[in-house]
Amino acid sequence: MAKPDLDNPQYAAFAWGRFKRLMLWMVGVAAIATVIGLLVLRAMVGPIPVHMAIATGLGVFFSVLLAASLMGLVFLSAGSGHDDTVADLFEDTKP
Repeated sequence: MAKPDLDNPQYAAFAWGRFKRLMLWMVGVAAIATVIGLLVLRAMVGPIPVHMAIATGLGVFFSVLLAASLMGLVFLSAGSGHDDTVADLFEDTKP
């Protein structure tokens, strides 16, 4: 395997492929969380209007997906060594 660096095209393809597989799994997890959330809401409130169900479902689904994508990007950046390539502009001013 190539040196972990997103500037390397081989490693970048590997890392982004792993991220895309993670996101595919997380779409499934978000769908399951949405169904569970709607079932819990129905059990607590009773029958809910269709517009409320759609809004709640979309809110839960995209909230879980957003959290997963942001955490995935954090781990992609840290695990690939991409964070280490950033220059410290204040390195000369440190005591």
